[in-house]
Amino acid sequence: MTDAATATNRSCDQNPISGLPLHDLAGFTHRWVDAEGIRLHAVEGGQPTGPAVVLLAGFPQTWWAWRAVMAGLAERFHVIAIDLPGQGHSDRPRDSYDTHTVASRVQAAVTALDVPKYWLVAHDIGAWVAFSLALKYEEHLHGVALLDAGIPGITLPDAIPTDPDLAWKTWHFAFHLVPDLPETLLAGRERDYVDWFLKVKALSPNTFDSAEIDHYAAAVAAEGGLRASLTYYRDAAESARRNHDALERQHLTVPVLGISSSHGSIPDMAASISRWADHATGVVIPQAGHFIPDEQPDAVVDALTAFIDHERVG
Repeated sequence: MTDAATATNRSCDQNPISGLPLHDLAGFTHRWVDAEGIRLHAVEGGQPTGPAVVLLAGFPQTWWAWRAVMAGLAERFHVIAIDLPGQGHSDRPRDSYDTHTVASRVQAAVTALDVPKYWLVAHDIGAWVAFSLALKYEEHLHGVALLDAGIPGITLPDAIPTDPDLAWKTWHFAFHLVPDLPETLLAGRERDYVDWFLKVKALSPNTFDSAEIDHYAAAVAAEGGLRASLTYYRDAAESARRNHDALERQHLTVPVLGISSSHGSIPDMAASISRWADHATGVVIPQAGHFIPDEQPDAVVDALTAFIDHERVG
């Protein structure tokens, strides 16, 4: 770690989100680093000299979504899970949640942690950010893995389906875009909302226990977390515009692994991305819904390890 990052840790080495407990993970350390004027929370461990793997979670989760995957990857890799702006124990700025701005902040955090080049792995909204980051900062990436996510302006549908068999997977995109109404309806009811997402979108409704639901709901409810979560969707049009502008100049040139699941939202992540990526491959994780890292962590570790090993040899 650089002296600058160490100094930042010393000045930020307290939980910045009042009343939101920190979960510890054996072999990992909590850090807070400056990322273009805001503090981002990172959890770092594994092999300090191993290949670096950076993990980004999505809605309505935090870095904790990766805990089982982190333990598996730590045997060989230098592992860093980062809470995005507005997520978990990171700062919750009032605006600037388009994915290119967030990508710049994530890259600033990784740089502050003294990681010059890394493998980026991201799920859901984290994958939105990872796609934009790969367009902006390809020189810092060995490769990127995207898990079960449509990308703004790229693979998200232009219209929300009305067929009940499909609409339950995507209805919330339109709901989150409505100004003020979601906050009015959800404030004080964050746990009910998070509980629905986690139980319905996982293949098994028993994937998440009450403590996990409590943790994610508390993170959404704390200090502007709900507003921040919704703003990712409200800024999605700007994310799409900036993705389109970037893709007029270049495609993704780093290796891309699309990780789908047997019962997820995007049946073939690799196919959905391949038009904009020079080198995209895919894998489907069986017996999983949308929350693949929670539902099948060992399979995710195996897929990521195989991807990294193959690209390093190649």
